[in-house]
Amino acid sequence: MRLPGASQSMWRDFQIESFPSLEEGLKTEMTVIGAGITGITTAYLLVNQGYDVVLLDAGQIISGATGYTTAKISAQHGLVYDDLIETIGEEKAKLYYEANRSALNMIDDIRKKHEIDCDFSYQDAFVYGESEQSKKKIEKEAEAYEKLGIDGGLSDDVDLPFKISSAIKMKDQAQFHPVKYLAALVGYLKEKNVRIYENTRAVDIKKGQKPEVIAENDHSLTSDHVVIASHFPFKDFEGVYFARLHVERSYSLAVKTDTKIPEGMYLNADQPKRSIRNAVDPSGEKVLLVGGESHTSGQIEDTLACYENLRAFADEHFGVTEIPHRWSAQDMTTLDKVPYIGPITEKNPNIHVATGFTKWGMTLGTVAAQVLSDLISEKENPYAELFKPSRFNAKSDVKNFTVENADVAKEFVKGKIDRRTKEIDELEHDEGAVVKVNGKRAGCFKNSAGKTTLVDTTCTHMGCELNWNNGEKSWDCPCHGSRFNTDGKVIEGPATKPLEKLS
Repeated sequence: MRLPGASQSMWRDFQIESFPSLEEGLKTEMTVIGAGITGITTAYLLVNQGYDVVLLDAGQIISGATGYTTAKISAQHGLVYDDLIETIGEEKAKLYYEANRSALNMIDDIRKKHEIDCDFSYQDAFVYGESEQSKKKIEKEAEAYEKLGIDGGLSDDVDLPFKISSAIKMKDQAQFHPVKYLAALVGYLKEKNVRIYENTRAVDIKKGQKPEVIAENDHSLTSDHVVIASHFPFKDFEGVYFARLHVERSYSLAVKTDTKIPEGMYLNADQPKRSIRNAVDPSGEKVLLVGGESHTSGQIEDTLACYENLRAFADEHFGVTEIPHRWSAQDMTTLDKVPYIGPITEKNPNIHVATGFTKWGMTLGTVAAQVLSDLISEKENPYAELFKPSRFNAKSDVKNFTVENADVAKEFVKGKIDRRTKEIDELEHDEGAVVKVNGKRAGCFKNSAGKTTLVDTTCTHMGCELNWNNGEKSWDCPCHGSRFNTDGKVIEGPATKPLEKLS
């Protein structure tokens, strides 16, 4: 069964209202940058407290990571709790669980309150293993569950069509359609007179008592507080986020099959990673979602092979009759695997950031909205200290900082000395590659009509050389994950400036 020709998220196959671009300078109380689950939920909580809120997005709302998720609402984030007890201690590990459980409950409360039909259903979540090594890890995680009072433990109640060595269950987690959920919240924000602007990329912030957000078109927003919910913080303010975040890309397929689709949500403990869950497609038919194949962003050029590996896995275990959708997403992991949520630096208490959700943005993005709205309104929040961006964890931060930035340095040098190029005439239609133009490295894309577009492949963030991503038809940075389309326009930050067009 062939893959779809183009990447298209199943969640994005849903009609969403459009909004204008910012065309004038404005003043407001709260500026929220990024209209995914974090930004929209933050705006929702703030407007309900009576604040005047403006919501900006660089593209279309809900078109970033939130629109390309596997949409699990779960506090089970792989085998994380045994590690968290080791790195941040038992008390904080318990807070991490409680924060995610609180987020699940909040999503359920909101969808009930506003009667949102978003395919929400409670599901048990499982991490399963197929090897003796993963069995030992799962048994240790079960001990962590017991220490932290987590509702779950080792389980044989696994609805999978292949043999496993062990599994751990977390009871009563959930799944939903994130775009349906957030589109309803956007409708509510509109009723509450929240001003929403699309295709308005924020490129700078001038700090001060009333920070000023500068958009790409030079219009600005002045407000009392700014929330950067743009996935990767585009403005750093000496927070060194580019050096404290590891960026990975992962892949998903929506699969139709004639065999039984499992109940429950599954993630394996072995490599390569595999995520499995059921879902409802736009026609109302039950489908299987298969995800995985994570890798450092920009460091694999043949990303179509990642989709093919997922297709082979799905076909082997479930039988594939059709693949209506395929998509990929990008996410960040912090040095200690706990998100950064709060003031971007201690010297800038009215500029806030939320990032590093480690592929679990549905719960952690909602946690971020709770924490940030409480900080802004000066309310006590039990999780604020846990997620504080300026924290330092000696057990994990030094080691992971060194490893991450050694990899960045390697990729920077590798790109500068890379001599692999193609001739422009060698490119097939709908193909991109690094070429040489007047002796210099350039990126060339040849579209379906045979027209070529040339761009400078030097990332506008910190100068790393970009690689071609054949699955998404984009130019991706192997250092910090910035992505650009074939015309050089920014798709994902931290870069804010487009690539130089050479033709």
